[in-house]
Order: sequence, then structure tokens, then C-alpha cells
Amino acid sequence: MTKELNGQELAGFVKERQAHVVRAMKSRKVFPKLVIIRDSDNPVITKYVNLKIHYGNDIGVDVEDCKVTNIEEAKEAVRKANDDSSVSGIIVQLPLADTAHTDEVVNLIVPKKDVDGLSQMYSNNTSSAEYANHGKLLPKRIFESATATAINWLLAGHDIDLSDKKIALVGRGRLVGAPLARMWQISGYDVTVFHHNSDLSKLRDYDVVVSATGVPHLITNDMIKPGAVIVDAGTASEDGVLVGDVDDSVRNRTDLKAITPVRGGVGPLTVAVLFEDVIQAAEL
Repeated sequence: MTKELNGQELAGFVKERQAHVVRAMKSRKVFPKLVIIRDSDNPVITKYVNLKIHYGNDIGVDVEDCKVTNIEEAKEAVRKANDDSSVSGIIVQLPLADTAHTDEVVNLIVPKKDVDGLSQMYSNNTSSAEYANHGKLLPKRIFESATATAINWLLAGHDIDLSDKKIALVGRGRLVGAPLARMWQISGYDVTVFHHNSDLSKLRDYDVVVSATGVPHLITNDMIKPGAVIVDAGTASEDGVLVGDVDDSVRNRTDLKAITPVRGGVGPLTVAVLFEDVIQAAEL
């Protein structure tokens, strides 16, 4: 019988602990605050922002939804939040309307407030101490990608050991694929990264498949071998409904080791990790 990788239950335990921690912080006059900068009223993005606002309310963290209308306003909002001592963490809710300016905006966030760990101006890979940006050494990242960390928490929480597994990562994006590949490669795991246009029939050779492309129904039944672990970290909107990368033909199987549910898998833990970082940033 296929095990469900339920992230909602794990997030519930984390959330309860965080609420206690925040109450203790406030008694010491430390008040965590998150600023979310976005330039879209897209229903999917609004849903994600509202989830974070509600989570923050539940544990006592102030969340400001900062709406902007263009890239210059987004950059100014980041600068303002950087300079505001009451702000613990900053995230730019992606995707921006003009994706060409994503790096330009995200990279403005100072390391101590980059709670989503998405800036490419920082590096935790000590093996790549090369000089960049006109000879300047990349400074140290403080926080890792929230979604990538959430996937690690999810697998660890369900006793999925990666040390002897062949792992496939489908998707190379900055939110999941790129940071997770780096984290797992540094840990010494056997990881292969696929693009969504790659020959995905090769996934049948892998014990663990993590997909984060945002291409609905990309991962189909014929691509997955019996006994595999499947983590669907992709999100897209299909006729107004949130869907993942993994097709229902895979979810209906009973011969897998484990798979994330349609909802309540990686998502709830991603929010929990984000607020864990906000709490740590406030302590800093």
C-alpha cells in the first residue's frame, strides 16, 4: 500500500511550537514581522499570500501584504523593508509580472532578511569560492530555499532515507530544483537533474522522483517504477483549480513506497519553514 507523505500533520506540530516561541519572544520585546512584496492579484498568488497571512496570525507574527504596480515600486519596497528595523523578513512573491526583473528585485534583499533564501547574490557552497560580480567574493547566504528545506523536512518526517537512493529532480527553477539539487549534492546524494523537456522515460530508473516544473500532469504512470517515492512540488492553475506535476494515474497506484497528496504535501511545510526563518531572523 502506498504511503501518503502528509505535510499538513507535520506542519501542525511545527506551528504549535512556533506559537510558543513567538509568545516567549514577545515577552522579551522581540516582535517578528514578515513583509510580502507582490505585483499581482492573480488568484493563485493571492491564495498563497493569504495562507501566509493566516499562518502568521495563528502564531503571532505580523505579516504585511505590500502590493506594488511595477518593478521600480517593487525595488523601492525592498529597500524600504531592508532599512526598517521592525521588519524581520522579506519575500518577493513569485512570479513577478515581468519575470525578466526577478533577479534584479530579489537580489536587493539583504541576507539577514532573505527568509526565502532565493537571492543569487549569496552562496553557501564553499567549494565555489570563486570571485563574481567584478571580483567580489559572494557573501554567505543565511537562509536556504523554504520549499527545498520543506521537502527535506517532509522526507525526514516520514523516515525516507536518501543516502542509498537514486534521486531524480525534474525542474531547475530557483524556488525548488536548483537549491534542492545543490543541497543534496553537497550532502553526497546521488542526484540527477532533468528539465521538463528531457526524456522523462528515464525516470523509471530512479528510486525517488521530485518534480517542480509547474507543468500539469507531466509525470505519468509509465515513468515511475514500483516502490518509488514521489514528491510533487509543482503548482499550476487548471480551469481555476490548483494542480501539480504528477498525473492522477500515478496517484492511483498502490505499489509505490510513498507519494505526496494532491494538497497538504510540500505546501504546508513550506509555509512552516518560511516562518521558522522569520523567527530566526527576528532573533538575529
